[in-house]
Amino acid sequence: MTERDIPGQYLDGYAQLLADVSATGRRLTRDEIESRRALGERAADAGHALRALISAYLAATRVAWPDTPGSSDSTLAAVQQVVDAFAEGYERAQRLAVRQEEAARREFIDDLLYGRSDLGRLAERAERFGLRLSHAHAVAVAQGPTAYDESAAAPRQVERALIARFGDRSTLVTTKDGRILCIAPGDQEDVLAYFAKQAYAATEGGLVAVGRAQPGAGGVVQSYEEALNTLDLAERLDLDAPVLHAADLLVYPVLTRDRQAMADLVLDALGPLTGARGGAEPLLDTLTAYFDCGCVAAEAARRLSLSVRALTYRLERIHKLTGANPADPAHRYTLQTAVIGARLLDWPAKQL
Repeated sequence: MTERDIPGQYLDGYAQLLADVSATGRRLTRDEIESRRALGERAADAGHALRALISAYLAATRVAWPDTPGSSDSTLAAVQQVVDAFAEGYERAQRLAVRQEEAARREFIDDLLYGRSDLGRLAERAERFGLRLSHAHAVAVAQGPTAYDESAAAPRQVERALIARFGDRSTLVTTKDGRILCIAPGDQEDVLAYFAKQAYAATEGGLVAVGRAQPGAGGVVQSYEEALNTLDLAERLDLDAPVLHAADLLVYPVLTRDRQAMADLVLDALGPLTGARGGAEPLLDTLTAYFDCGCVAAEAARRLSLSVRALTYRLERIHKLTGANPADPAHRYTLQTAVIGARLLDWPAKQL
């Protein structure tokens, strides 16, 4: 848009104002300055470009100049005041629009992730932010050593990288509760994989969890909750993979679906370990390492910084206390399930 396309209403009274200032040498009054700010705000709200608006003012100044016989210094000072006030009003309106857009975006994200809005209305609002909720979506969540918000460098770095790589692919990068989120169409696994890579780097080695693709507006909530639960599992089970997929860990929610039954199993199978000297935790750590490395005693001993003989002694002690032999396939499944349950339920740190 050029200055020729700018409506004359944004220049109302300008030529007369210059003539008056030139003739009297006075400065602009507070009301005159405020009126120019108001014109700048209206021009911004109407979507006109600031460059074209300033160009229109300069062109109007050139046209009016021959009719201003007074002091050129006072006239130039008035031009400066007018342009400055107009630009200030324009920028003020833009800042307000940005704040309103950010507030609308945050409200939409909160409603989307909490599922607390009318789904039809939510789908309409989603179009504004590039999401089509009639399709399946998956949510990836990145957690770093510190909390992030929209203004932090890490989420902006990740978003720029995604846009540079994929352009507009109907994705949304945001933050929630200190974590970085990516909402993407469920069939665009490459986007989520790239997000995970960039988020891992931006959070300096953080953890990324990816929920399963789920259909509809409610599917975003489901995928988000799956990703959060996966992060929780990673913390409880000391999983060290940088990227975890909820689809690969479905067995764990199944194990804890009946919490009381799992608690009973833990206490029945592992409860006797509390009678050991030093408590249950050293022996529980022994079982964890033993099962994690495929029941290879030498590798388990290495992980625990023990000799193989010391590890074997611990396994024998576990057998004696519990009546279950970790090396016996008939006992192994029960013990391993109980060990997983203990880690999920944070036993013995928490009483069951």
